[in-house]
Amino acid sequence: MTQSDPTLVEAQNPVFILVEPQMGENIGAACRVMGNFVLPELRIVNPRDGWPNPKAETMATDSPVLKQARVFATLEEAIADCQTLYATTAQPRSMVKPVHTARAAMSEIRGHIQAGQRVGVLFGAEKSGLPNTAITISNAIITLPVDRNFSSLNLSMAVGVLAHEWRAGDPAPAEFKPLEDRASVAELQGLYAHLEDELDRAGFFYPPEKTPLMMQNLINIFARGGLTQQEVRTFRGVIKALAIGRGKARIERD
Repeated sequence: MTQSDPTLVEAQNPVFILVEPQMGENIGAACRVMGNFVLPELRIVNPRDGWPNPKAETMATDSPVLKQARVFATLEEAIADCQTLYATTAQPRSMVKPVHTARAAMSEIRGHIQAGQRVGVLFGAEKSGLPNTAITISNAIITLPVDRNFSSLNLSMAVGVLAHEWRAGDPAPAEFKPLEDRASVAELQGLYAHLEDELDRAGFFYPPEKTPLMMQNLINIFARGGLTQQEVRTFRGVIKALAIGRGKARIERD
């Protein structure tokens, strides 16, 4: 069993456990997506092709999860410190257990972790999934609303779906700032008046009595967009260029 750096393991996250995975590529891809969603702790039970695995290293693309992954000879060793287990499966196993979607399961798992529990999420091998013995000892089942005629997910994709659901309720990254220069009502009204004036000059409103309704429809288009101050200036520049041109193409009018 390889040793991990305990400072890197975040107890506030579930432990993802791959049970007898076959392909190093899938282990590496699982490490990569877990790193994307800040799930630091991966345990690997009896990988078919041994460990370390060069193919896993290639697919992980320097994910910190791969560097601290722990390998166990048996499932019993891998789950020894867990109080609650969730088994992922696409197939009914004729067992009476709570069954959750990924989103519902992750919500429940948060509650277990807040109560101080270690929670393990089990993923089976590519060819056959989890053995019945692993599901039997689990407290609940996680399954996804997939096409029943094509239900088998790639191992790393299944890990990715659950990793995403674990972070789904988090706010967007701070780098994606909300609009800070949203146009004011006065700026928008100026745009609408400018547009209406030029459309009227061009004879767009016909018959004339439909002008209010036509302008209402146009204003609704812009209002839905949540325009910024710069976008209003750009649109007004577009209207002006279409009406009188720019540079050598500019026309003179009263």
